[in-house]
Amino acid sequence: MKNDKIVIKGAREHNLKNVNVEIPRDSLTVMTGLSGSGKSSLAFDTIFADGQRRYMESLSSYARQFLGQMSKPDVDSIDGLSPAISIDQKTTSKNPRSTVGTVTEIYDYLRLLYARTGIPHCPICGREISMQTLDDITDTIMALDIGTKVQILSPIVRGRKGEHIKELDKARRSGYVRVRCDGTMYDLSSEDIKLDKNKKHNIEIVVDRLVIKDGIQSRLAESLETAMNSANGLVIVDIIGDEPMLFSQNYACPEHNISIEELTPRMFSFNSPFGACETCTGLGVFEEIDIDTIIPDRNKSIADGGICASGWNSLGENSVAMMYYKAIAKKYNISLDTPIKDLPKEVLDVFLYGTNGERLHIDVIESFGGGYRNSTFEGIVNNIKRRYSSTESDYSKEELRKHMKEVLCPTCKGKRLKKEVLSVTVGGINIDELCHKSITETLEFFETLKMNEKNTIIAERLVKEIKERLTFLKNVGLEYLSLARSSGTLSGGESQRIRLATQIGSYLTGVLYILDEPSIGLHQRDNDKLIATLKKLRDLGNTLIVVEHDEDTIMSADYVVDVGKGAGVYGGEIIFTGTPKELLNCEDSITGQYLSGKKSISVPTTRRIGNGKYLEIIDAHANNLKHIDVKIPLGKMICVTGVSGSGKSSLVNQILAKHLSNVLNRAKETASDFKEIKGVENLDKIIVIDQSPIGRTPRSNPATYTGVFSDIREIFSQTTDSKAKGYTAGRFSFNTKGGRCEACQGDGIIKIEMHFLPDVYVPCEVCHGKRYNRETLEVHYKGKSIYDVLDMSVDDGVEFFSNVPKISRKLRTLQSVGLGYIKIGQSSTTLSGGEAQRVKLATELSKRSTGKTIYVLDEPTTGLHSADVHRLIDILNTLVDGGNTVLVIEHSLDVIKSCDYIIDLGAEGGNLGGNIVVTGTPEDVAKCEKSYTGKYLRRVLPNLD
Repeated sequence: MKNDKIVIKGAREHNLKNVNVEIPRDSLTVMTGLSGSGKSSLAFDTIFADGQRRYMESLSSYARQFLGQMSKPDVDSIDGLSPAISIDQKTTSKNPRSTVGTVTEIYDYLRLLYARTGIPHCPICGREISMQTLDDITDTIMALDIGTKVQILSPIVRGRKGEHIKELDKARRSGYVRVRCDGTMYDLSSEDIKLDKNKKHNIEIVVDRLVIKDGIQSRLAESLETAMNSANGLVIVDIIGDEPMLFSQNYACPEHNISIEELTPRMFSFNSPFGACETCTGLGVFEEIDIDTIIPDRNKSIADGGICASGWNSLGENSVAMMYYKAIAKKYNISLDTPIKDLPKEVLDVFLYGTNGERLHIDVIESFGGGYRNSTFEGIVNNIKRRYSSTESDYSKEELRKHMKEVLCPTCKGKRLKKEVLSVTVGGINIDELCHKSITETLEFFETLKMNEKNTIIAERLVKEIKERLTFLKNVGLEYLSLARSSGTLSGGESQRIRLATQIGSYLTGVLYILDEPSIGLHQRDNDKLIATLKKLRDLGNTLIVVEHDEDTIMSADYVVDVGKGAGVYGGEIIFTGTPKELLNCEDSITGQYLSGKKSISVPTTRRIGNGKYLEIIDAHANNLKHIDVKIPLGKMICVTGVSGSGKSSLVNQILAKHLSNVLNRAKETASDFKEIKGVENLDKIIVIDQSPIGRTPRSNPATYTGVFSDIREIFSQTTDSKAKGYTAGRFSFNTKGGRCEACQGDGIIKIEMHFLPDVYVPCEVCHGKRYNRETLEVHYKGKSIYDVLDMSVDDGVEFFSNVPKISRKLRTLQSVGLGYIKIGQSSTTLSGGEAQRVKLATELSKRSTGKTIYVLDEPTTGLHSADVHRLIDILNTLVDGGNTVLVIEHSLDVIKSCDYIIDLGAEGGNLGGNIVVTGTPEDVAKCEKSYTGKYLRRVLPNLD
């Protein structure tokens, strides 16, 4: 029988209720359902996890010993499983060296293209560099002053690891007497040269030592030729008392004596010492201390809190900061009440950069032993640098990072590469200029690229491969990105679509791809391109399982699996399997009811008029914004729309949110690229609610984030058991020693690093995932231990703590945002982006509103089903009805049509974006012919004239 299905039997992972399901192979299957219904548990934690486990078991026992054990998913059997590749949103690299070009491997092809067909130029005069002959090199050296002493060195090893015993032995047998290893001269005949095999070395044989004078041309030419024959055409002329000269028989500028060795791909890599700028090591930027964050207001004195640096802002008499401040004031005869702007520069430099070896007479505070001592002072700036580099605490690092800013490398100006490398061109531009073009512009560059006949033949296959990969990126709606864009700045959706484009470029067949909402961050205009890309991957002979809520993607699928009916404990069942058309007629499916129109999110009958006040951003020009002025009405729900790359995030996140955070919340963000923002006095705080995790470790959970955990611990500390044993609330914390399980340090799980695969978490073998030690778990409240309470769903918790208003009120807000199904102590690492965002919303809802708050949300519908979007809109309306302002960046038509005011940016992405296309009510935008958003709004707005 042909194996044409993936058959899953008895899946019970997380909330799945022993489900059986069949998925056709070589097809595009969409898994949908409410947020938290069990879609991801089935797709990722069951199907993908078992595929990954089987792959691991196929490895040798030697390889497996480094990877640890992977537990089998809670499923009876899975038949027909192919090798599985997961393309999710959590794998974006934050490495500053990772770019769109390196992730897609296009940069590797560009490096090869520039190495094989690039034209070198002199970095000083820009003249094209040609090959040097032996005579040219000899004449250059003979032009040195008479009497100059030189050594002719043959660089036989350049930047290679190893002990290089054979090379040194060969040089000895060839009759050479001296050799220079890593800058140190050795005698070959008498010394035993030991090199560290794990370090990279440079070895140069001393071929000849000469004094420049008439009549040595013949000997010099012979020595140069001998040296170059041993070192592939390279020779170093070491001028005693001056800089050495590198010559190559390959390339050199005759005017400035600048030689460039033979072009190789590694010279164009900013991750290799052969190509990377030596000043910034290929990063293009430096992190340095921003003095303005240490002294934000120079009108204040030090005694008034003028210094705001972490650890140096405590002004108590017994603080370490004041101890040093008094000593400096005494030494340099100044008053701490003097405004900082009036302090002499040399004294302010002592506070910031230290005493430079001079000693201070310090009156030591009691907590440090009292008395007096003479000591130097390192300075606040140096102290922050030292603490930042030495601390292992994520929290401390985050606090100290607030005092840092990125500045461009002064040598390469952010271009990452050496000036010699940047002087090599293809088609008249260097590799950095090419990488800073948008994908569309890069494609146009290669379409019109003209080369000579020889280079055209060399570059043919390379250019074909580059154009194909660029086209894949364009087809998934990423034509506005550049290859130089850092991976860490990409959204989850962008990163996922880049990996999707990379997979298509690999032309694998017979693979099972599992994708997590690839339509995130994509405008409706680009949806068709994405769907066509998914179908192309399927047509190569692969099986695709896509977890998705997008209507277009669901309707384009070959097969749909609807998981539900509710979320959490109310979900975990297969409601429907079949074609999209059959789904429309399924009465039990909430997805089917929204798709068929039986249920819908209604358009508001009226639009709010607001409070008559405005925020006004003047001359916004961050990234691709074209010096625009934007007026934002307050007291309304406002949506910023536009195609991907049109400038929405630059306007809202980079300019508005950062500036308001600095002014209203006293944050230390770097907000720039605008002239001014008017109307800030009409607000009292800004709350940014994004989809970033609520914590970085498994110990973070909804209870700790909302603050309800402190109240729960307090309840447990008041029980009879606790009082008898002397336990305080701290005993019930899994962040400190005492009550927690020390084997897993309160995580409940242990991380196993998988090296070339994603990290895997396994339950702690001591506490079995319960986080606490036995003694702590023996304390009960109403028959439940602290673990039992954290393992409850929010719905159960509301009922359990019904007579404790402080706790039940906070839990009810989680319930009100549709998170009744999650566990009170559920690890933050297992929450989806949408769930994390709603935990943050619930936390804000539990606080008292002032009516002058602005809430900023970036694509809040990510990961949300239509029914959840409905609930989210109701929550946002509640916030606005309280007099607050809600500003969202969104592509969802359901949210856009529900807003009071729209700012549509575009018209295109990248360089063709950054302009305001239209502003006004959804009805105004729908009437605008130039607006892509308007075009799609017309389909969902009734009664348009």
